[in-house]
Amino acid sequence: MEDPWEKSVTYSLNTIFLLFSAYLVFVMQIGFAMLCAGSVRAKNAVNIMLTNVVDAVVGSISFYLFGFAFAFGSGSNSNPFIGTNLFALSGFVYPVVVHWLWSSDGWLSIGSSNLFLGSGAIDFAGSGVVHMVGGVAGFWGSLILGPRVGRFDAFGKPVPFRGHNASLVVLGTFLLWFGWFGFNPGSFEKILVSYPDTSDEGNWTSTGRTAVVTTLAGSTAGLITLFGRRLIIGHWDAIDVCNGLLGGFVAITSGCSVVEPWAAIICGFVSAWVLIGLNIMALKLNYDDPLEAAQLHAGCGAWGLIFTGLFAKEKFVIQVCDRGVTGVSRPFGLLLGGGWALIGAQIVELLAILVWVSITMGPMFYVLHKLKLLRISKDVELTGLDISTHGGAAYTHHDDDFPSSFADFIRLRDNES
Repeated sequence: MEDPWEKSVTYSLNTIFLLFSAYLVFVMQIGFAMLCAGSVRAKNAVNIMLTNVVDAVVGSISFYLFGFAFAFGSGSNSNPFIGTNLFALSGFVYPVVVHWLWSSDGWLSIGSSNLFLGSGAIDFAGSGVVHMVGGVAGFWGSLILGPRVGRFDAFGKPVPFRGHNASLVVLGTFLLWFGWFGFNPGSFEKILVSYPDTSDEGNWTSTGRTAVVTTLAGSTAGLITLFGRRLIIGHWDAIDVCNGLLGGFVAITSGCSVVEPWAAIICGFVSAWVLIGLNIMALKLNYDDPLEAAQLHAGCGAWGLIFTGLFAKEKFVIQVCDRGVTGVSRPFGLLLGGGWALIGAQIVELLAILVWVSITMGPMFYVLHKLKLLRISKDVELTGLDISTHGGAAYTHHDDDFPSSFADFIRLRDNES
């Protein structure tokens, strides 16, 4: 019979672990606010900060009312597509995808009694569930909205629109990095679990490894982006490195619990080039998004799903799915000899998210655009939302005595010489 005291301690430690992870994830909201504010021009800083606050406030209440129910509601009317009970505990699009992957009733869940392709899809902390969903939605919003006024000249060539504060971008990136240690390792939910054949293993083994691979993927992506962008644009760019670092984190989020550290380096290396390549393509197609949501979150998130299907290690998959039960076999990474089942499920998840978000968010943005509710007027856009809508600018003083871009620096240097 289980000792009540031991049971109480286990519950307490698991609760502390989950709450601490949640606190770290909440810090990510601060990080996103700083990153977004620094990435836009100064005349819109107040607006983007207000948007982040409203996002947190509305998201909290709406997830309580129906988001959790859509995602995790189960019972007599449960189905593989959407939860049906536990209402009043964000919206409609994201919780449905959560249900597919993270509810035991979901059709792609690795915890389902009827595994898709005999495998289910591994999206441990949400490269697809979280990042691809947001990135694909952002793609449709930016595509239908169109580029900002003056972003491309009459010949279709991009005009540099740099974010106004690199310091805020770097601060936001470090806060997000800190929060990712709750986002990825914290997705285990419990730190103390019973493993059948060992006394020295529990989720603490996996959480530690998850934190390591998260760091390695992000750091590798940041480093590759630093040198890759230096070769392309001719100077070192802190904002590009920050986005590269985040791209690595986004990509590793799917497989962080089931891959070796060496594989995380491969993940980060490829994610950097995915982001660089998609940004180049976006400019050629006159696609404009100051936060690179589609390129970073959808592009690197999609790579993360494929990466997991290629490099997931069988031992780690069993740890995550079956708590280390011996005698159990699971499909694992294709390049490690695990067959096609897992990579097939990962690709199906990728396509399902792409289609689902597109058919729900694309028409919504199109209708808003036709109703003239999606875009502000040209005058307001040129003036800036802070002055025209929020009563004043974010800063009382802006020093124009120094160059604001690399191009300005070159012009000043040439004039002085």
